[in-house]
Amino acid sequence: MDENSVRRIVIVGGGTAGWMTAAALAHKLTTRQRTIRLIESEEIGIIGVGEATVPHIRFFNSTLGIDEADFMRRTRATFKLGIEFVNWARIGDAYIHPFGAFGRDIGDVGFLHHWVRLRGLGDASSFFDYSYPVAAAKLGRFTRPVEDPRSIFSTFSYAFQFDATLYAPYLRDYAEKRGVVRTEGRVVDVQLRGEDGFVEALVLAGGERVEGDLFVDCSGFRGLIIEQALKTGYEEWSHWLPCDRAVAVPCEPVEPSVAYTRATAHAAGWQWRIPLQHRVGNGYVYCSRFVSDEDARETLLYNLEGRPLTEPRLLRFVTGRRRKAWNRNCVAIGLAGGFLEPLESTSIHLAQAAIMKLVELFPDRSFDPADLDEFNRVIELEYERVRDFIVLHYHATERSDAPLWDYCRTMSIPETLAYKMELFRERGYVVKYKEGLFLEPSWHAVYLGQRIIPRRYDPLADNVPAAEARRSLQDLREMIRRAAEATPTQSAFIGQYCPAAMSVA
Repeated sequence: MDENSVRRIVIVGGGTAGWMTAAALAHKLTTRQRTIRLIESEEIGIIGVGEATVPHIRFFNSTLGIDEADFMRRTRATFKLGIEFVNWARIGDAYIHPFGAFGRDIGDVGFLHHWVRLRGLGDASSFFDYSYPVAAAKLGRFTRPVEDPRSIFSTFSYAFQFDATLYAPYLRDYAEKRGVVRTEGRVVDVQLRGEDGFVEALVLAGGERVEGDLFVDCSGFRGLIIEQALKTGYEEWSHWLPCDRAVAVPCEPVEPSVAYTRATAHAAGWQWRIPLQHRVGNGYVYCSRFVSDEDARETLLYNLEGRPLTEPRLLRFVTGRRRKAWNRNCVAIGLAGGFLEPLESTSIHLAQAAIMKLVELFPDRSFDPADLDEFNRVIELEYERVRDFIVLHYHATERSDAPLWDYCRTMSIPETLAYKMELFRERGYVVKYKEGLFLEPSWHAVYLGQRIIPRRYDPLADNVPAAEARRSLQDLREMIRRAAEATPTQSAFIGQYCPAAMSVA
């Protein structure tokens, strides 16, 4: 290790983001010549309500060598095949955004175009009939995918629904076994170097001064270093994502768990339902311009399926991101870097993306501006592309029954999203990028689930006789139905694979 190497890494804040960072750095970097220290205060606590994830977390856990069954037992997790959206385009509508493919290409033409063509010829089948994970989710079934591309069981992925308050301690145990040192304490001052404004040290409430080379801010919404000390700035997106509060509460389960999260639109926002092994997570994300905190609380409690296990917690937030996720020798990860509401379960993924990019571009003490610029470019794209996908859910609605939906339906949207929507509406084309979380099937699910149907289809689809295409689609529907019905229930699968040691809260 040369003299210019980063030797002292200081992470401020625990929770999911802090301990994910600590675990990843401890795994990727040798700690014999570096120290990794995490400072957190039990006085502050953690948000801990983001319990649903996207499939990328499997890569993160696998990279760390984490055993999936052990992780699921200890976090009381269930599997997740997708997200069900209820009442979004119209009251009474429902569709599932699955982690998997729709249909299969016919004659080198994408499945969507054959479906649009046959729809114009009178075929009444739903686009969602052609997704195995949708069919399995509706029946409460789950199995893990296989690698054989000829099998219908190779056409999907999965994520997890887990207790976020248990995931952080799980990663803490992992990180401390690999040399990470945890310090209980509250940061009361951030000392900057006079010559360049870099962070030099943190001062704790007890008077201890903690020096470091690289500081990772995982302090949550307040951004203790990245904003309060470095004045980085925040780009607010409330115009496009007007919800600014959430009230959350767990409840007793009433039914067997299912392998999907549910997002039900209400008059002033939407309610999440996340089934775990021992309880159900619930929350109402809403816009305070259109409903009071007390009415939001009552709406949430009224719509619970079982007895609430705690008092509801109120959270306030502003959607957006820091203008720089990496500023000088400080990297902001998790809520300190930005916040996009949990509609598509992206919070943990955005933290993971920042962690992986930090590992890839890990600096020395010169902090080359080119590395910082590339990090900020990628993270900016990640946030903006997730933002566009979430805004699509709000904007692609026909609802005019409540002020929030009237506003979202008629509001101006980011130019990047308007461009995507017009391309799809005109010819069923999904813009593809190197960076970005959501792939073509995800866009198909939300577009079609919220009644945006392409006006045209790829004319090459006409090369396949309509009768042949119709038979192919019918055979595929039947194959998916039979496969889903033959799949074990999620409860049975979990009971054999990863039952939690405790079944109550």
